[in-house]
Amino acid sequence: MTKNSQGIFCLIVAVALLTISDSIVKLLSPSYALHEIMLFRALFAMVFVIVIVQLEGGFVILKTQRPALHFIRGLMLVVANVFFFLGLAILPIAETVALFYSAPLFICLLSQLVLAQKVSLYRWIAIFIGLAGVIVMLRPGTEIFKMAALLPIIAAFAYACMVMMTSKLGMQDKAGTMTFYIQLAFIVVSSIVGLSVGDGRFYTPDNPTLGFLLRSWTLPTIDDMGLIAACGFFVAVGGYLISQSYRIGQASLMAPFEYSSMPLALLLGYLVWGDWPDHYSMIGSMLIISSGIVIVLIEKKGRQKAAV
Repeated sequence: MTKNSQGIFCLIVAVALLTISDSIVKLLSPSYALHEIMLFRALFAMVFVIVIVQLEGGFVILKTQRPALHFIRGLMLVVANVFFFLGLAILPIAETVALFYSAPLFICLLSQLVLAQKVSLYRWIAIFIGLAGVIVMLRPGTEIFKMAALLPIIAAFAYACMVMMTSKLGMQDKAGTMTFYIQLAFIVVSSIVGLSVGDGRFYTPDNPTLGFLLRSWTLPTIDDMGLIAACGFFVAVGGYLISQSYRIGQASLMAPFEYSSMPLALLLGYLVWGDWPDHYSMIGSMLIISSGIVIVLIEKKGRQKAAV
């Protein structure tokens, strides 16, 4: 199995785990503040990350020559999570995920500008097929295009910036190292925000987005704490696999496989919230999946020509 194939496998598993984690956060959003969920999730995730670090060589791998870049990368993912979950609090999960799928386009643009990686015409075509599927699902001109719809798009750009830093850091640092500093960034930022606004003095119940961000802290129930712990596990393993994916694979090739979580998002939306996808959503989802298949076929044909 080539490195790109390994990276694709890691990414598909990662986005599945993270989609389940996103669903848990959406379930908890009416009851707890976003920064509280993020803090507890990161604390649980850090336990699993430390296990991963030990398996990769111990705490010695945490020594890095670029701590500032690790911090900025972690901050970008924190920003991506905040804007994504703020949108998720009021938008259906499938639509939020679909909007977030503008990230692969940003990744391909930045991979040329930042990493000087060549993006072939066929890959661009495949990516635009996926984006066409997103447009079909969202149906421009309908109520989905409101201000809240901008939140996942901002999250997508921040996530793309994080991916670029992953490719840079992955040349020297292990995936476990990068995952550790990601969770550390979540713990630091969430703690600062919690200490600043965790008393709920800025809470605005009339605005569900700001309400989710500024709600006062409450002690989670045992059941909810179990959900947050599961969320931490999914985030730890998913974050590690994403770091591994973009560390060993070509960023512009990995990007379209971010779309692979769409079918799971549609399924969870139906089972948990009763959001039954209409035929537009089904067509859009098929276009999105097709874009990933096209990339696989292009890469396979390219390897066959190289072998000849």
